[in-house]
Amino acid sequence: MVLDHNHQHHLPGQPIKTGVVLLNMGGPDSLDAVQPFLFNLFNDPDIIPLPAGGLGLRGTLASLVSNRRSRTVRGYYGRIGGKSPLAKITAKQALLLERRLERAHPGRFRCYVAMRYWRPFTDAAVAQMRDDGVTEIVALTLYPHYTTATTESSLGELRGQLAGPAKTLGRLAGVPVHEIDRWFDEPAYLDAMAARVAFGLRKFPVELRRKVVLLFSAHGLPMSFIAKGDPYVQHLHSTISGVLARLSAADGHVYDWRLAFQSRAGPARWLEPSTEDMLKELAEEKRRDVLAVPIAFVSDHIETLYEMDMLFGDEARALKLNFKRAPSLNLDRHLIEAMAQLVERRLGLEAPLEARVPAQPSRIAALPRLAPVPADAVTKG
Repeated sequence: MVLDHNHQHHLPGQPIKTGVVLLNMGGPDSLDAVQPFLFNLFNDPDIIPLPAGGLGLRGTLASLVSNRRSRTVRGYYGRIGGKSPLAKITAKQALLLERRLERAHPGRFRCYVAMRYWRPFTDAAVAQMRDDGVTEIVALTLYPHYTTATTESSLGELRGQLAGPAKTLGRLAGVPVHEIDRWFDEPAYLDAMAARVAFGLRKFPVELRRKVVLLFSAHGLPMSFIAKGDPYVQHLHSTISGVLARLSAADGHVYDWRLAFQSRAGPARWLEPSTEDMLKELAEEKRRDVLAVPIAFVSDHIETLYEMDMLFGDEARALKLNFKRAPSLNLDRHLIEAMAQLVERRLGLEAPLEARVPAQPSRIAALPRLAPVPADAVTKG
C-alpha cells in the first residue's frame, strides 16, 4: 500500500530532487549502546501500548526493562562481533539503490537511511534531506510485511519529524511524501527470496533434497496485534506461496514447509508455534533435514546471526537435525531491483531495460530438477 501526504506540486521549472528514505529498526553499534537501544525500543508506544492511565509510566517501565535485559542481550551481541551489522548493511543497500536509480533517472534521486531505535536516527535523515534540497520524499520501509509494531512505528516517527517547525525544516516543509508500507508480493522480492532458498538447498546433497523441510522463521508478534486486524501473518503466507511457486517451477518439486515465530519477549500470548517448538516437532516427526529461511527480515542482524545461527542451530544439533540456513537477502541484486521498482512505480516512472536486473534469477533456474516421485511412494506433506 502506498500513501500520499501533501499534494503540493513543484514550481514550474524547478528540478525534482527525490529523497528515498530506507526505514528500519536499527541496532546497537557497540556493547555500550545495547542498553540505550533497548530503552528506545521499549519506550515506543507502538511496541508496548499502555492504557491511558499508565502513559506516565512508560519511561520508567522502559528504563526498568532495558536495564534488566541489557546484560543478557550484551552477551548475545558479544557473540556476533559486539554490535549489530544492520546500519552498515542498510547504508550499502541505500548506496546500491541510489546507483540503480541513477542509471535509470540521472540526477534525480538521493537515498538516505533512517533507523528507529539507534543511529542514524530519523531526524538526521530529515536534516540531511533538508540540506540537500530534496523536493519530494519516498518513504520505503524495509519491512515487506506490514505490522503496526514495525511499519507504523517507523513511518510515524518520520511523519512526526516532517511535521516539525517550518523554521527547522526549511524548504523541506510541506514537500510531497509517498509512503510504501508493504511489498510482500513484489515479484522481484519474491525472486530474491526464492534465489536465497535455492542457494540454501544446494547445501544438501541432491539425493536428500526431496526430504528437506523449509522452516520459515519470522519475528513474532503478540496476539493482541493480530486481534486488532494486523495483516502480518497473511502477508507472510502470501510471500511463502510466491517463493514455493518459483522453487517448484525451477526443480519440479513441491517442498514441505512450516512457518514459525521467534524473538518472543514478555508474558503476553504471542504468535505460535515458536521456532524452538517447531524444531522439536520436526524431530519428533523424524524429519531430519531442515533449511531455516529468515522471512520478514531483509538483512542480517541479531535475530539471524545469533538466534537462528547459534541458538536454533545448537537446539537443532541437540535434536540430531541436519540444520542449515538460507542466507539473508542483504545486498542481493534482486532485492535492490525490487526496491527500485517500488519507488519507480509509486512515482509513475519506468526504467529502461538496460538499467534493470533481469526478472528471472539464474540461480533458481540452475537448481537441479529432482526426479519424479515414484507412484507408490508415500510422502508426508
